[in-house]
Amino acid sequence: MTDNTRGALFMMGSMATFTLNDACMKWLAQGLPTFQVVTLRGIAATTLLLLLARATGALAQPIPRGDRGRVALRVAAEAAAFLPFIIALTHMPLANITAILQVLPLTIAAAGALFLGETVGPRRWTAIALGLVGVLLIVRPGTDGFNEWSLLAITTVVIITGRELLTRKLSPGVPSLKVATFTAAAVTALGALLSARTPWEMPATGQGAVIALAALFVLSAYVMSILAMRSGEMSAVAPFRYSAMLWGLLLGVTIFGERPDVWTLTGAALILAAGMFTLWREGRVPKPVPH
Repeated sequence: MTDNTRGALFMMGSMATFTLNDACMKWLAQGLPTFQVVTLRGIAATTLLLLLARATGALAQPIPRGDRGRVALRVAAEAAAFLPFIIALTHMPLANITAILQVLPLTIAAAGALFLGETVGPRRWTAIALGLVGVLLIVRPGTDGFNEWSLLAITTVVIITGRELLTRKLSPGVPSLKVATFTAAAVTALGALLSARTPWEMPATGQGAVIALAALFVLSAYVMSILAMRSGEMSAVAPFRYSAMLWGLLLGVTIFGERPDVWTLTGAALILAAGMFTLWREGRVPKPVPH
């Protein structure tokens, strides 16, 4: 298995768990204040990450001096991306913000080529573009949906692109679990600060269970997203972000009763084809022979 294949698998796992977390948050937001849910989920996720990092020894492993600034910037970028995303999500259709965020594979691949010297060939660009066409077929955002809140979603794209650049530049000595723990703690702190603006409500038993599930999902997503960027080239791993749309379709049908039309199914097929082509192509690239 090449580094790019490993990174692609981590990215698909990350997108699956991020989307499952989003489904939990969407369901919870129907009955509880949004930032209260973010805070409770974050407390649970951070606690679990601390326990896991301690059990594996990652918590005691020091971050190399040369990486400390990049780790701090990455954690700050994660928290900074969270705020405009949440605000945009509460003011614009989910389909529209999803469409804007799916520009990420293009921006990340371009950033990898411009700032990290990665080679992005025509086949890889074709796969990225094919996936983007599939996303646009699924969401088909109307012009009335793109308003001033779309600027916040675009801001999120810019910040996440920078975050992935920072992640890619971390040295092998940086413990991924420790970075994930810092990330979860930062987002939780921001959520707690914002939740102070509205009265808290006591979650019901079922809501508490879903919050715990969301914590497990976001914990897994944090770890796998870091591992994805540290495993393979950004331009090779980025197209697998499109797999989030497939999970969104599946959860929309099974949980929220949505019924995809023929355009949506066609778009999903294009996304799947783009991902499978990239995996197949990566498997055919000769591995370097050690000397």
